[in-house]
Amino acid sequence: MGLGTGAIVVVLMVVAIAFPVINACHPGDRAALLDLKAALNEPYLGIFNTWTGNNCSQSWYGISSDPTTQRVNDIILRGESEDAIIENAGRSGYMTGSLSPSICKLDKLTTLVVADWKAIAGDIPACLTSLPNLRILDLIGNKLTGPIPANIGQLSKLTVLNLADNQISGSIPPSLVNLGKLMHLDLSNNKLTGQLPSDLGKLSMMSRALLNRNQLTGSIPCSIAKINRLADLDLSMNQITGSIPAELGYMPVLSTLNLDSNQISGSIPNSLLSSSGLNILNLSRNSLEGLIPDVFGPKTYFTHLDLSYNNLRGSIPKSLSSTKYIGHLDLSNNHLCGPIPTGSPLDHLGASSFSNNDCLCGLPLRTC
Repeated sequence: MGLGTGAIVVVLMVVAIAFPVINACHPGDRAALLDLKAALNEPYLGIFNTWTGNNCSQSWYGISSDPTTQRVNDIILRGESEDAIIENAGRSGYMTGSLSPSICKLDKLTTLVVADWKAIAGDIPACLTSLPNLRILDLIGNKLTGPIPANIGQLSKLTVLNLADNQISGSIPPSLVNLGKLMHLDLSNNKLTGQLPSDLGKLSMMSRALLNRNQLTGSIPCSIAKINRLADLDLSMNQITGSIPAELGYMPVLSTLNLDSNQISGSIPNSLLSSSGLNILNLSRNSLEGLIPDVFGPKTYFTHLDLSYNNLRGSIPKSLSSTKYIGHLDLSNNHLCGPIPTGSPLDHLGASSFSNNDCLCGLPLRTC
């Protein structure tokens, strides 16, 4: 005897419960990913050829999903990586097109990496700031233009913001300082203008802040010194003016400070050269003046110390010869005078470390 229509429906429901569709992509997420694909063109590697069928969480290159909900969590598309698809091609990735605002429909997204594709252009979709779970936003190495979304500070879970090596313009949004969990900030090599937010120190979890190679103006905010976890600060190759806050020399874990190629004036704070934590310090190509502080000691350990191309005067401090280690030292192109200190920390240095000063003498230059 055949089954009635109602019985067939019941049987199908039982089968669906007992044998659910495995790894089926959420329909809305799938549609959003296909919009992203449609707005991009990747002609060499064929990564988007894998974006077919319904199993986007496993078979689609660069996509991963929550195994329970099948909602898309991560988009990781790197044009330069050790993935087999790139290594086998023998070339780095190249992609044109733009980032579709449909990405913003992926409301469970925690990681968005579309990096090093060289030619992805257009603006960063402003709606990305509405993604409540986003922790990593990495768009380095493209040709993105336009501003950083004004409401970037709404991304309360963001730990990594990497927009380096693009053509992003405008100022740094004031809301950026609300990213209370941000640990890595890289905005380097863009066209950013305006001043650094005065309350940048609110980013208390940040360990790296790279803002070099932009067109930033104004002074260095003293509040930066409140970021106790900051180990790497790079503000080089901008148009920053004013003096160097002495507070930077008292930061507990700051080991790299690059301020070169700006318009910074005033004297070098004693705290920078007496710091036992700083080991890379580049203050070259500014308008610093006055004496080099005579504050070096047995705990001084610089792998790189560059004070060249400034207006420094007076003699080289004798305490420099008592340092624990000086790797690379450049005091050239200043107005220094007098004898060059001697001692084992300085014995390996060549004449280029001291050249183009007013009247320095002694090895490795001419004798006094």
